[in-house]
Amino acid sequence: MIRCWRTPWCLMFAVVAAGVLAPVASAAERPNILFAFADDWGRHASAYAAIDGPGTVNDAIQTPNFDALAATGVLFRNAFVNAPSCTPCRSSLLSGQHFWRTGRGAILQGAVWDPAIPSWPLLLQERGYDVGYTFKVWSPGTPRDAPIGGSANEYRRAGGKFNGFSQTASKLVQGGTSVEAAKQTLLDEVAANFRSFLRSRQAGKPFAYWFGPTNVHRKWIKGSGNALWNIDPDDLKGKMPPFLPDVPEVRQDLADYFGEAQAFDMALGVLIAELKKTGDFENTIIAISGDHGAPGFPHGKCNLYDFGTRVPLAITGPGIMGGRVVDDFVSLPDLAPTFLAAGEVKPPAVMTATTLWPVLQSAAEGQVDARRTQVFVGRERHVAKARAGSLPYPQRAIRTKDYLFVLNFKPDRYPLGDHSRLDTDNPPSIDEMTNSTFCTIPDEDAGPTKAWLVSHREDPRWTPLFDHAYGKRPREELFDLEQDPHQMRNVAADPSYAAVVAELRGRLLDELQKTGDPRLVDDGKFFETPPLAP
Repeated sequence: MIRCWRTPWCLMFAVVAAGVLAPVASAAERPNILFAFADDWGRHASAYAAIDGPGTVNDAIQTPNFDALAATGVLFRNAFVNAPSCTPCRSSLLSGQHFWRTGRGAILQGAVWDPAIPSWPLLLQERGYDVGYTFKVWSPGTPRDAPIGGSANEYRRAGGKFNGFSQTASKLVQGGTSVEAAKQTLLDEVAANFRSFLRSRQAGKPFAYWFGPTNVHRKWIKGSGNALWNIDPDDLKGKMPPFLPDVPEVRQDLADYFGEAQAFDMALGVLIAELKKTGDFENTIIAISGDHGAPGFPHGKCNLYDFGTRVPLAITGPGIMGGRVVDDFVSLPDLAPTFLAAGEVKPPAVMTATTLWPVLQSAAEGQVDARRTQVFVGRERHVAKARAGSLPYPQRAIRTKDYLFVLNFKPDRYPLGDHSRLDTDNPPSIDEMTNSTFCTIPDEDAGPTKAWLVSHREDPRWTPLFDHAYGKRPREELFDLEQDPHQMRNVAADPSYAAVVAELRGRLLDELQKTGDPRLVDDGKFFETPPLAP
C-alpha cells in the first residue's frame, strides 16, 4: 500500500483503490491513444513526492493533472529512457528498440531516420488509425514520404508560442496582462491545436495523437518559476541532491525548470478537457512521460546517472487496472509494443522492447512482473564537435534495484565535451556559458547552473564537484544505491564489490552482444567514423 503525504493524491487513490477501475472498451472498439511527451522533463512531479516521501526537490513542484491521471491508472516508480539525449531517446521509443540499433538515429546532430525501421505511429496508421501530432516528435514522418515538421499530420495552426512558455507569458505580463490571463492565452493555443486534430478525424476510426511541447527544454526566463508559478527557490534550500550546488543561482534555475514542467501539466488538463467534450475520454489510453532529465545540470541530460535517465511515467485508460504504483523496471521503448497491442497490431520481430500490458492489466502493486528487474541505457554523443573530430563519449549501463553499473568505453575522453577555452587567455564569460552551449563543455546544455559551477571551479569548496561533473571518468563505475542513492561514490574498484561488478558487466555485455550493438564491433568503428561524424 502507498504511503501518502499529500491529501489530494491520497483522496484520488482511495477512490480508485475502492474498486473503481478504468473502463474497458468493447472488443470491436479499439482505443484511442494520447501520448504526451515533454522535452527534457525528468522524474519531477508531485505524485512522486507523495510516494517517495518529503525532503526532496519534488516537494517544490505541483502537477495536479499528471497526479490525477496517475491515480486513475498506473504510476511507474522506475521508468527510464534508453538514452538521455532527445534524438536517440525518441528513436528508441518510436522503434521499440535499443537506440544503438537505429543507425544514424543514435545521435543528435547529423541524425537521419532509416525508413526501413518499423515505428509504432506508422504501423498504427497502416492499420486504420488517424495519426497526428503537435510540436516535437523527430521522425519518422507520417505518411512515410513526409518528414516530421511539415507533414499533413502536424496540427499547430493555432500557433507554437507554448514552446516558449515563460518567454511569451512574461512578455504578456510585462504588457499589463494578468499572470492567469497570460497562461490562458497559451493554453487556448494548445486546445485549439488539439481541437483541430480531433475535428479532422474520419468517423469510426481510432486515433493516436502525440503532444510534444519543447517548453521544458532550455532556455527559460530567469525568475519565471517564482513570478509565474509561485515556486520559491528558497523552498529548495537543504533539499538539493549532492551533485547540485545548494546556492541561490542553482536553486532559482531549478525552480524555473519546475515552472516549465508545471506549464506542461496545465496543458495536460487542457487536452483532457477536450477529450471529455468530444466524448473520447473514456476510450482513450493516455500515457505521459519525458525524454530524459534536466538540461544544463550536473548528472542530468547526457548522463547515465538517474537524474539524467529516470523519468516520470503514468498510463491510464480502458483495460488498465488503475490506482496502483508499480516498481517494475520499465524502459520507454516498451511503449512501442504496448501501443501496438492496444491497436491490435502485432509488434514486428525486430522490436527488442516488451509490452507493458501484463503489468497494466494486473491488480498487483509493487513488483508485478518478476522479470522486470533491470533496464539498459547508453549514449554516444549529443552535439557534434563536443570533442576534437566530433568523437563520441560511448557509454552503456545497466540499472537494477540495488546498483548502477556504467561502462565508459573511452575513458581518455571528457564525458561532457572538451574543456575548450577554460584554460586559455580568453575564457568564456558567465553570460556566454549561460546562453551558448558550444563555448565550452558542449555535451551539456548551457544554463545558469553550468555557468555557476564552471565559473567556481577553482574555488576549493566547489572544485571536487566540478571534477565529479566534468572530469574524466574511469572505464567502469559502480554505485551502491542503498548506500549512495545519488550516485556520488564509485565503488567499482573496491574489492568487496568485485563479484557485483563481474556479474553486472556480464549481464550488460550479454545484452549488447545479443542485440547487435555496433559499439562492440571493430572498436565501435560505426560510431567513431563517418557517416556519423559530420
